[in-house]
Amino acid sequence: MRRVAIILNNVSGGHITANAVTLTSLLGHVLVAYLIATRHPIWAGTLLIIFGLMDTLDGELARLQKKASSAGMLLDASTDRVKEVLLFVGAAAFYVELGYPHIAIWAVAACGSSLLVPFIKAKGETAVKDTNLTPNEINRLFGGGIASYEVRVSLFIAGLFTSLLPEMLVIITVLSSFTAASRLISISRKL
Repeated sequence: MRRVAIILNNVSGGHITANAVTLTSLLGHVLVAYLIATRHPIWAGTLLIIFGLMDTLDGELARLQKKASSAGMLLDASTDRVKEVLLFVGAAAFYVELGYPHIAIWAVAACGSSLLVPFIKAKGETAVKDTNLTPNEINRLFGGGIASYEVRVSLFIAGLFTSLLPEMLVIITVLSSFTAASRLISISRKL
């Protein structure tokens, strides 16, 4: 993605910003959620890969343009949460429409447990905000765990392409819950 950022920056003369990429990715996820809800999983999965890669591109572009900032990290992290919610809402709508509300419940559970992972990280970051750590160091301090954002989205994509989305929703729920618990333990020890 670093090479893509360099090309994009050169072609646009530096006029395409990281925030523009972040917001474009967010809008793309609205389309992906619609495609999931309207029974187009292959198109949804394909576009999710493209718009998902933009999540790495925005950070690379910000660093390349030397415009990385706390405000940009906030926008990126916030839109990542909205994108996850959109995906799970699309999945829930899909299964409700098909008459499988018991699977839609797993979409809700996956959404909730997925949101716990960054929530616990953010609370840990807030607890150490008065240290001498840079915003980037604090951002990295409480990361990790088996079900990072990229892993959760990858599992979701795999579910779209294999028709195993119900199983992937269960796996996302379990792994996210485990990751949230392990982060909570790690942060508690650090504090």
